[in-house]
Amino acid sequence: MAGNGEQREYRMEELARKAGITVRTLRFYRERKLIHPPRREGRIAWYDDTHLARLRTISALLERGHTLSGIAELAEAFDHGRNVGELLGLGAPSEETPVRLTPEALADVFGDQATPENLSAALELGYLGTDGGEIVHVSRRLLDVSAALVREGIPLADVLAAARRVREHAEALAEVFNDLVATGDRSPEDIKRLRPLAKSVVEAELSLALDRRLLRDQRS
Repeated sequence: MAGNGEQREYRMEELARKAGITVRTLRFYRERKLIHPPRREGRIAWYDDTHLARLRTISALLERGHTLSGIAELAEAFDHGRNVGELLGLGAPSEETPVRLTPEALADVFGDQATPENLSAALELGYLGTDGGEIVHVSRRLLDVSAALVREGIPLADVLAAARRVREHAEALAEVFNDLVATGDRSPEDIKRLRPLAKSVVEAELSLALDRRLLRDQRS
């Protein structure tokens, strides 16, 4: 059955079959409030694709050894998280490409680092959002860099902690650029056109700073 012409809806037995679990397990998850209550139509309970996506997320994390209590905390974080439109800013200019991920794919990217604690931190930071029943990373570039650092042996928790520090500096740099160019009668289109100049300055200054740091480390 289609719900409001948008998402497909399922009865309990069909949802459990599609999620690869038993009806008893589905009832247990519902009692633990790991999934939202179904839509009621008389005595019939209707579940939709958001329930299916949540069940697949639970299964993916359980397969990787996570506990139901940790998954419950993650589910709560997703329920109170922002959607992708809110993260990027509806109508705001962006050069970043969001990436849609299945729970299994997200877990595969970060391996055993895809813990409920780290995923909750990524939600809080604004790297992960939701779009209906899907998990979305707001930036392909940031996802690729984070995954590369984890492959180099850096714990994802440390990557996310560093990202918070970078975010603070990036906000300050954006304010400096805006104060510099948002003068006179410049339109938002003018400011958008000048964005590559700000990025070039930041990239060059970071490159020089890394060179200086490397030189200091070699001398010490």
